[in-house]
Amino acid sequence: MPKITKVAVIGTGVIGIGWIIRLLAHDIKVFAFDKKLNQKNNLINEIKRASPFVKKLFNKKNINLNNLKLFTSLRNAVKDADFIQECVPENYRLKTQLINQISNNCKPSVIISSSSSGLLPSKIFSKCKNKKRGIIGHPFNPVYLLPLVEIVSGKKTSSKSLNVANKFYKSISMNPIILKKELPGYLSDRLQEALWREALHIVNEGYATTEDLDRAIEDGPGLRYSLMGTFLTFHLAGGKTGMKHMLEQFGPALKMPWTKLKAPKLTKKLSNRLISGTKKQSRGKSINNLSNIRDEYLVNLQILRKKYENKIRK
Repeated sequence: MPKITKVAVIGTGVIGIGWIIRLLAHDIKVFAFDKKLNQKNNLINEIKRASPFVKKLFNKKNINLNNLKLFTSLRNAVKDADFIQECVPENYRLKTQLINQISNNCKPSVIISSSSSGLLPSKIFSKCKNKKRGIIGHPFNPVYLLPLVEIVSGKKTSSKSLNVANKFYKSISMNPIILKKELPGYLSDRLQEALWREALHIVNEGYATTEDLDRAIEDGPGLRYSLMGTFLTFHLAGGKTGMKHMLEQFGPALKMPWTKLKAPKLTKKLSNRLISGTKKQSRGKSINNLSNIRDEYLVNLQILRKKYENKIRK
């Protein structure tokens, strides 16, 4: 595989900025595209804010801003790139048209990866020139710190493109999961949405506040999930025989109507409860302040986690 040294990031919103910071932290030259570049100041400020955490996590002395070039021309942003990461809003029409434009202006074999959170790659890349190189590379926010990236192939994606993307993401300290086949919502977002959906019902029906529900995760399953996921956690809950006993004892509970499959209507009343609840939880702290607290925690947690996950996975 030719070494990937130049990556075009299309879109400079939260996810695009996250990719840019991670790439810069791994000495990759970044060509960032935004039609108006009205995010330029926000982009630079966010890089500076996140730099201390990124440098600690990846053991870097500095982040070289000279490796970042900003473009308002899509053609100029993609024409010399070795890899392209698309990061525009979740809209089939928008992504399909944009990827068509990208594929007409970039090198013919360069991989185009979409950061989509759940759209099907076969639809997104339906108008892409050379569909074999189209994949999903779905990260988690903050992209510059969280290692997960879900790789999803479309019906015409080549195994070579999958392998190249997999190796590239690993080279920038990510932990890729390759889906067996394309699935709406992929993996983590489907799990995350199920939790979110139930939380909305509970708040909507007045059983608990947003802070109550956050604490229910933070002080309970969330602590376990940072090291062990759902299945290994339940395996331990089964005692000496593990999952076998877990299924025998708690399997029947799956038939109890504890959860709801459809999300509640996002009414003005529910929206106000969510907005006022999270504002109260913030206790006057700005988004930047909360982001700094989160990022410091995630860095220290990952350093600690490496020590223990090696004991489980090896």
